[in-house]
Amino acid sequence: MRDSVQELEERGWRAIWVPELLGREALTHAGFLLAATQRMHVVNGIAQIWSRQARWTQGAAHLLADAYPGRHVLGLGYGGASRPDVKPLAAMAAYLDEMDEVESPNPAPASPVRRILAAYGPKMLELARDRASGAHAYHVTVDHTAQAREILGPDAFLGVEHAVLFERDPAVARAAAREHLARYLTSKYNVAKFRRLGYSEAEIAHGGSDRLIDALVFWGDVDTVVQKLRGHLAAGADHVGIQVIGIEPGTSALPHWRRLGEALLPES
Repeated sequence: MRDSVQELEERGWRAIWVPELLGREALTHAGFLLAATQRMHVVNGIAQIWSRQARWTQGAAHLLADAYPGRHVLGLGYGGASRPDVKPLAAMAAYLDEMDEVESPNPAPASPVRRILAAYGPKMLELARDRASGAHAYHVTVDHTAQAREILGPDAFLGVEHAVLFERDPAVARAAAREHLARYLTSKYNVAKFRRLGYSEAEIAHGGSDRLIDALVFWGDVDTVVQKLRGHLAAGADHVGIQVIGIEPGTSALPHWRRLGEALLPES
């Protein structure tokens, strides 16, 4: 990870987004990557609110803002665990309240903490607009990006993640995309998100229709993928986080990042 992020920084990439998965705690992961680089922005996409108490999240975010001015973004999200009788919107609002109530004897960092919220639905997007610097949308379509921008208004930050796959064969590409999306096509809040975007239950069930799969995973050659990614920017995104899928375990995605960099960075 250290070698990869250092090469990406040398090649001109300006930000890396990291999830809280596979045993890697979000804030120490961010600190590790910030320490390994000099200019790279590191975004938690996302730190799950159930992984630590709000006071410790706030303390860690202050430390990283102080140590690496302007380079860390705290992305917060509800996370994937199901909790009966707990509503994501209420849980997130309460968590932000707790963060904002934290008092510290340490001086405030010269560069303030920047936080964004994982947000899909209108109410969570409104919370991201009102209580954070903006929103992070994951596994969404270009249409969702346009709708999110309308809710957020012109000033709030909107970061969008999109999965890409460098595969030209439609059958092979869609099979890999369906494997990647399997858990999201059956989870409650993601299904609700797709329904709001106009996809029927039949299109979401049984691995997803080709129309839905093609909207959620951009596949093809580099030029095709890049052209589709730019659709998010045209729809109002400030930033697009690119997730390369279809990488065999134990191998590196760096060859794909190099190809993407050649196509994207000259115009950045």
